[in-house]
Amino acid sequence: MLNLCDLSYHPASTPQPILQSLNLQLGPQQLGLVIGPSGSGKTTLLEILAGLAYSTAGEVRWRDQVLTPEALQQLAGLVFQFPERHFCGHNVLEELRLGHPELSKNHIVTALESVGLGHLSFTSEPHALSGGQQRRLALAVQLIRQPYLLLLDEPTAGLDWSMRRQLITLLKKLKKDWSLLIVTHDAAELIELADCAWKLDHGVLTPYALPSAAEMTA
Repeated sequence: MLNLCDLSYHPASTPQPILQSLNLQLGPQQLGLVIGPSGSGKTTLLEILAGLAYSTAGEVRWRDQVLTPEALQQLAGLVFQFPERHFCGHNVLEELRLGHPELSKNHIVTALESVGLGHLSFTSEPHALSGGQQRRLALAVQLIRQPYLLLLDEPTAGLDWSMRRQLITLLKKLKKDWSLLIVTHDAAELIELADCAWKLDHGVLTPYALPSAAEMTA
């Protein structure tokens, strides 16, 4: 269980807090959505949960244990909005082995198969893949670390309709084994997967009412 307890972020360089006393709970194998416009603090929230930024107040708890940013780096795996900008390997094998040179090829094949890329050649260049394949590869990079929590920043941004549907199908599959927290400005296609949702506006987080099953099929 992920718990945010009065989490705030107010760097000295900004007159107003970027995040203000956020409270949130996300259970095991649940998918949570944080919905908000650009500039609302969504990416900052993910960076704090991934241990890449330090909150200025409040706590992040996992199973009732308060976590430091260093512990969060081990707990969570973050997939950025445009993950292709962060690829460093010259090929798929290199990309997946960055930081894990001891990984066997069988382990890597399993990771690729888990995101529907089992057919991909190890020698394929990450930057030559399609947009949908790049998002899947970025997920494989995180899954190979075996995090408890997957964080995704606008995972469907810039993808065409077919690739978005494929990615949503993959997220539905991953939800069976991981807790996922997704931030997005447009929840229309992701709302069907959500177990819980919140609205983030000017750094303030409020519950977001999910539509009923009847409303989604109407």
